[in-house]
Amino acid sequence: MFKRVIPTALMLATGSMCAQAADSASRGFLEDSKATLSMRTLYFNSDNRDGAAAPSKTEEAAQGFVLRYESGFTQGTVGFGIDAQALLGVTLDSGNGRHVGSGMIPSDGDGAADAWSSFGPTAKMRVANTEFRYGTLMPKLPILLSNDARVLPQSFTGAQITSNDIDGLMLTSGVLEHAVGRASTDRTGLSVPGGTRDSNKFYFAGGDYYITKQLKAQYYFAQLEDFYNQNFFGLTHVLPIDSKSSLTTDLRYFNTTSNGANSSAAGRAQGYRTSGYTDDNNGEIDNNTWVAMITYANGGHTVSVGHQEVGDGSNFVQPNQGNLVDKGAGGGSVYLPTDKMIQNFARAGEQTDFGQYSYDFAPLGVPGLKASIVYLKGSDIKAHSSGDQSEWERDMTLDYALQSGSLKGLGFSVRNAKSHTDAGRNVDQNRFIINYTLSLL
Repeated sequence: MFKRVIPTALMLATGSMCAQAADSASRGFLEDSKATLSMRTLYFNSDNRDGAAAPSKTEEAAQGFVLRYESGFTQGTVGFGIDAQALLGVTLDSGNGRHVGSGMIPSDGDGAADAWSSFGPTAKMRVANTEFRYGTLMPKLPILLSNDARVLPQSFTGAQITSNDIDGLMLTSGVLEHAVGRASTDRTGLSVPGGTRDSNKFYFAGGDYYITKQLKAQYYFAQLEDFYNQNFFGLTHVLPIDSKSSLTTDLRYFNTTSNGANSSAAGRAQGYRTSGYTDDNNGEIDNNTWVAMITYANGGHTVSVGHQEVGDGSNFVQPNQGNLVDKGAGGGSVYLPTDKMIQNFARAGEQTDFGQYSYDFAPLGVPGLKASIVYLKGSDIKAHSSGDQSEWERDMTLDYALQSGSLKGLGFSVRNAKSHTDAGRNVDQNRFIINYTLSLL
């Protein structure tokens, strides 16, 4: 089925671009070039409050550098360009017995590596408002999110085409073959939580369509070969109430079923399986997940409430390389509003209620200062060895960014989270983060 989805999406994406090619404007390859150096310092402390597994505490600090170059496009009907990023991580503090579970620093023998790095180029081509990219990619799509929750971001390699030639419609499709984890220097194949085998084919296609300026509809299809097929439907509506307030409704639905080797007992026995609860404890992926969230914003105040339900056939899955040989490859995001600092509340059968309050202090004369608190409660988690389980998490964040001066944009973040779960270990977690991006071109 999916072999027909990619060509169809490509035809839709390119259907009008030739007629609009003459409107494509570019000052030139060098003239539109830009380069930035992003620096992030992160202190990570995660304290496991119970359980016999050692160590009971992870405590590390690291410094990340991300040098990015983005060229413009050559002039003409078809424009060509190239992007590149160089990543360097440096361990500031770690040690035996404290280096585990952070997903921030790769291992080197019994402890943390002193430094790690990677480099990724991307070739690109543009016709009108359609772009084709091949090389290093960092998708931000409902079916795949590049994770940037530590000092260095996760990246993928493959090809992607994105078209904005049709007014109000954004189309994208592509195929990814490898990933570089946020704590790794190596490229790996693609897998799911619990999978010990990988795949080199992640196909995807879909788009966002603005039915009106306030109403956006989304559909995406993804296939991680030998693991799963996933359909996503999304609907977002923004209702302006007055000049200072609005009400946003966000609806998401995922249908995920087994594909290829994961569909057979023989394939799952080879490592093409998922972890967590599954029917008959067989590791086969079979899940429906939906979430509804409403957000009310008024001045500096933002309040969100929502409910999420995960089907009981298996856990909700999206790519995560955590069980592959390269342990630093792990650490993935999922497109759920419940994906928080410690838990993502995506276990089989889990029903989660959540609420969040955020405040932007700009109306009080302190622009750049923001605070938030979120609480989530999950119940009815399926387990073979016991009755249904439950869990909860509370996260608090405080962010501040300088608004002027030579260090404008320098940001500080303090984050604290507490998680209690019947399905694992209770955790208290603290992070302190400093971010700064310097424009070089």
